[in-house]
Amino acid sequence: MSYTKSDILDKAKELAEMIAQTEEVDFFKRAEQQINENRNVSTLVARIKQLQKEAVNLQHYGKHEAHKEMEAKIDALMAEMDSIPVVQEFKQSQSDVNDILQMVSHTISNTVTDEIIESTGGDQLKGTTGSAESCSSGSCGCH
Repeated sequence: MSYTKSDILDKAKELAEMIAQTEEVDFFKRAEQQINENRNVSTLVARIKQLQKEAVNLQHYGKHEAHKEMEAKIDALMAEMDSIPVVQEFKQSQSDVNDILQMVSHTISNTVTDEIIESTGGDQLKGTTGSAESCSSGSCGCH
């Protein structure tokens, strides 16, 4: 059986829809909503953005010491924000969703590689295709 790129993209969209309906993505959406509704987080984000703009200006004008101080203030505010439970939950949910995406990507990559090796009569333990196997035995005329 042979598939077209269009067939594969259709399956990818179907898989994406499945992932979007997982418990992890649902938790991510709820955590993001809680972050957006949290006044303390909003205030910190606004302050960090303002300081980042100031830091860019300081760097542009070569004010290295003032830039370092501004970066330290930004880091302190980021640490304060990271200590807020809803932010921690949001970051964990981002990580969980990313883990699912990486797992899917690795599974696809490994399965395609294994299928190529198997279909060419190769050795999965060595990770070589059949053409590499026959060449290493000297039967391809390359030795």
